Amino acid sequence: MNASVEISMYPLDKDYKVFIRAFISELKKYEEIKVLSNTMSTQVFGEYDRLMEILALEYKKAMIKDPAMVIVSKLVNADLRP
Repeated sequence: MNASVEISMYPLDKDYKVFIRAFISELKKYEEIKVLSNTMSTQVFGEYDRLMEILALEYKKAMIKDPAMVIVSKLVNADLRP
């Protein structure tokens, strides 16, 4: 099953952009998922199980780097990439 996830990240730090850019850069290293970003959110598309593995790992890595962070994710059980 394919899935789409929309992610909004809110690091509670004055240098929040650094953490967001680093998170997106890490996601883009995975060839098996598609990552699209804009000023409001990041959309990630791929096979459900692998996508969830990647997001769990990358969410944890991001939260270790900046423990004061809010991450909002919306999950759809379909590939909605444009």
